[in-house]
Amino acid sequence: MKYLDEYRDAGIVKEYLEKIHKLVNRPWSVMEICGGQTHSLVKNGIVDLLPEDVTMVHGPGCPVCVTSAELIDKAVQIALDEDSILCSFGDMLRVPGSSKSLQKAKAEGGDVRIVYSPLDAVNLALDQQDKNVVFFAVGFETTAPVNALSVLQAKKLGLENYLLLVSHVLVPPAMEALLEDEETRIDGFLAAGHVCTVMGTSEYIPVAEKYRIPIVVTGFEPVDLLKGLFSCIQQLEKGTYKLENQYKRVVKAQGNRKARQLIEEVFEISDRSWRGIGVLPNSGYSLREAYKQFNADARFELKSKGGSAGNKCIAGEILKGLKKPVDCPEFRGSCNPENPLGAPMVSSEGACAAYYNYRNV
Repeated sequence: MKYLDEYRDAGIVKEYLEKIHKLVNRPWSVMEICGGQTHSLVKNGIVDLLPEDVTMVHGPGCPVCVTSAELIDKAVQIALDEDSILCSFGDMLRVPGSSKSLQKAKAEGGDVRIVYSPLDAVNLALDQQDKNVVFFAVGFETTAPVNALSVLQAKKLGLENYLLLVSHVLVPPAMEALLEDEETRIDGFLAAGHVCTVMGTSEYIPVAEKYRIPIVVTGFEPVDLLKGLFSCIQQLEKGTYKLENQYKRVVKAQGNRKARQLIEEVFEISDRSWRGIGVLPNSGYSLREAYKQFNADARFELKSKGGSAGNKCIAGEILKGLKKPVDCPEFRGSCNPENPLGAPMVSSEGACAAYYNYRNV
């Protein structure tokens, strides 16, 4: 196949669904790690067309959803500082912190700007050199290269007022944490194709071997997902476990070397707090010592008020795959896109938002 519409072809989708139905002989739980994959599975009705013995478990692969309340609090603190401008992608504005969101901070007079790239924030810092311009650097490995590039560009321009509030998280440590969790049952993984496009596939091989679990790299279109799921279930039925790349048109084993070099130049691996999950060792990026002048956390001596975004939201259980959005008593009631109680209802990649928009249950 060469064209995008071929990966949405109903005939090919039906063919793979029939193959999966014929293949399955026992119950399997497969986690799609990425929120974009969750969105596609729900939007295209795939979760309802699979055999009853195949359960799709929605993972913590939504960067907006896993950003901790602590970091939202820090972003709010920056936004409310009269000498600062907080720049962010739009989907972060309504994510609740322990007491308020960036949207509420903006309503209170905080200077919050929606940008489409961190380089927009660099340009703003160049134009507004009397202000600290802070970009809220959220995301998995996928967005890390361009955030690293923004730091290098700011250094090249000699900007002392451009800063990053770093909230990068990494996929393989999260997978291991889930597999170590006694409550979580996962038989196989669909790994995120866009992350592997940047990082390659080598990091997943030790995970597959250590936990004796199949991991299949796949894309986001219906055929991509079903092809990946079919391959994963094939391994499960045979009792094999390995890393398999079903997204070869995009993902190469070595990833994108230039992108990885950018990441390694600017960032180092560090511990990171995940919303609803807690602190996972070596599961995020932080700025290297050589670039500490761009570290907003250090410049502002930021502190969180502590606590969570509220005790009604079961985001942690949803992000760990223990519960589905429909298991939450607040779903479609007090929690909805206009009044989100938690991050999974805010982001378009969040499982709650996907279920709200595309499933009439």
